[in-house]
Amino acid sequence: MIKQYKLRFYNFRLIALLLAISFFGIQLVGMAMSSLRMRQAAGVAMGLVIMVILSLMDYSWILNFQWIMYFANIVMLLWVRFFGYEVNGAARWINLGFMQFQPTELSKIVIILFFAKFFMDHEDDLNTFRTLAEAAGLVGVPLYLIYDQPDLKNTITVAVIFCALIYVAGLNYRIIVGAVLIAVPLLIIFLSIVVQPDQKLIDSYQRNRIMSFLYPEEEEYSDDVEQQNNSKTAIASGELTGRTLSEDEMGTSVNDGNFVAENQTDFIFAVAGEKYGFVGCTAIVLLLLLISIECILMSLRAKDLAGKIICCGVGTLVALQSFINICVATGMGPNTGTPLPFVSYGLTSLVSLYTGMGMVLNVGLQSSTYNKELKRKTIQDRKEEYL
Repeated sequence: MIKQYKLRFYNFRLIALLLAISFFGIQLVGMAMSSLRMRQAAGVAMGLVIMVILSLMDYSWILNFQWIMYFANIVMLLWVRFFGYEVNGAARWINLGFMQFQPTELSKIVIILFFAKFFMDHEDDLNTFRTLAEAAGLVGVPLYLIYDQPDLKNTITVAVIFCALIYVAGLNYRIIVGAVLIAVPLLIIFLSIVVQPDQKLIDSYQRNRIMSFLYPEEEEYSDDVEQQNNSKTAIASGELTGRTLSEDEMGTSVNDGNFVAENQTDFIFAVAGEKYGFVGCTAIVLLLLLISIECILMSLRAKDLAGKIICCGVGTLVALQSFINICVATGMGPNTGTPLPFVSYGLTSLVSLYTGMGMVLNVGLQSSTYNKELKRKTIQDRKEEYL
């Protein structure tokens, strides 16, 4: 379970990037709501401990429990379905008393780990109808339970991650092209339905967010549009290096006034823009980009397909959520409520992401270079015993 590794194979670049982005997160959450600063710091500390422990475990051994993880994930999502704690009309949380736990965030990591093992076991017959249908059925169950919360954004996020995983696993390009040719018309049909006032596919608040993005000039959707307009104003107000507010400007601040709702989570990037300006926003974007790239680079050195899928899956998750959150904050996409990885307040999301990073670090420790050196050492030891 716990293995001994050589320290020089540990990816300290990734550790440094994670510490830097987490420091930004603690500072920005504290600026948005000072009472949450210590909770965010505690979440980072907990995540780091879990990450280090997992990084020293054999990920191949952990993947042996793939079905236990899968069914435990289903149980958590079912618990939310029947006993979930409701906030703003959506039951997505389990109330543990001392904290609220959102199983969907952990579900993303579980799905990555499960399909890493699944696709490795079906590497030779991945492009058969039976395997693809089985994979679609297995991902369909958690997808439905997430969608039913309702949680459209995470349903889409998990679906995109699954597509990335199956691509990395080696899906035939003919199947990919065929799937795209089917998906594009379905997306057009979906959008043509949800814009109708009496549609039943999604909840009214979800439709309003889509409509506010498509028709921002309509008075009916002014509340949704106002949040994003205020976010863009706050980001622009920071100019190059951020601004210091006078007492007269407090009411128009993201932090000190009620300028943007949920500024500690959904619109944390607006806080960064106002306080740190263009320089700070660029630093955050670069850190998140480098974390994603580092995960992809580690996948190239993975000892097997499962390790490659884990690294690419976690890297895709960080990149996708970062892209969505920043698009929302800058008005380039509809408001979705997606947290900014390692920056937004949310202990479940934070610890789940660190869990994924722990697995990525372990894949790096068991890279092909490490295995070659280990094999060489074993042969040398046997020669010495024989002599």
